[in-house]
Amino acid sequence: MIGKLKGTIEEIGEDHVLVDVHGVCYVAYCSTRTLAKLGSVGEACVLVIETYVREDQIRLFGFMTALEREWFNLLQTVQGIGAKVALALLSTLTPAELANAIALQDRAVVSRAPGVGPKVAVRIVTELKNKAPAFAGEAINIGFKQEIGEGVASAPVADAVSALTNLGYSRDQAANAVAAAMKSAGDGADSAKLIRLGLKELSR
Repeated sequence: MIGKLKGTIEEIGEDHVLVDVHGVCYVAYCSTRTLAKLGSVGEACVLVIETYVREDQIRLFGFMTALEREWFNLLQTVQGIGAKVALALLSTLTPAELANAIALQDRAVVSRAPGVGPKVAVRIVTELKNKAPAFAGEAINIGFKQEIGEGVASAPVADAVSALTNLGYSRDQAANAVAAAMKSAGDGADSAKLIRLGLKELSR
């Protein structure tokens, strides 16, 4: 099994990269985000690899980080999601954005990925709700965001997040801003104070 490739970029395709490792070229299928970060033909690259072995083929999937590879595998535990859709999700959302969307039960964000319809989006945020925190990576305040997503957050917090989203901010931005506001305002702050401090955070 191949776990990592270190070599020179021979070619970059629409959904893959050809990596020359001491004269042997490997095809690794990647998300568009990974392909965009690789560099140019002739430059050195390092890819974390997930190897798929089937009866009729061996296919390599390449990632910039081990966290991205973990999300690739985690997404495929959801019914109806294969490698192609998992890569589409990772092309559309970073691991942190995925973790935030799942914590907030934000189906709309997840369904932005090609091939992810409303029903699949529901399955993703539902089935991965208890698994995502372990894969959160850069995502912050996962427990806090799960409270918001599940509708069990306190009234001032829920009202503040709702008010900020009504002003045009995404649920993720609003949740991050309110979480930051709570750190300075304290748990007993009312919604007006959280909104005011949240807007201050968003204006930075």
